[in-house]
Amino acid sequence: MFSTLMKTGASLALLLTLAGCSEEQQNRLSRMGVTWLEGNYRVTFAADGHVKVWEVKGGKVTSEPGKGYYYFWANIDGQNRYVQTPIERSYIEEMP
Repeated sequence: MFSTLMKTGASLALLLTLAGCSEEQQNRLSRMGVTWLEGNYRVTFAADGHVKVWEVKGGKVTSEPGKGYYYFWANIDGQNRYVQTPIERSYIEEMP
């Protein structure tokens, strides 16, 4: 019971902390979390009517906020290729 109470308290503290963050701060926290997660992702770059989509399977998407980009390995035309895309115009979705 104490363990459940601690988990509930920690979750509530996290939610209250995030509620006090601006949207940009929440986005930065979200980007940091993606840095270390391995899994399946869809990365979309969209700017000025141009949209490019990559799928990362069994890998990770790493952010470099100081330089302003994400980087990852994606399968493009049957080859594993290194990709860099600007953070400001990119969206990452976790795929099943």
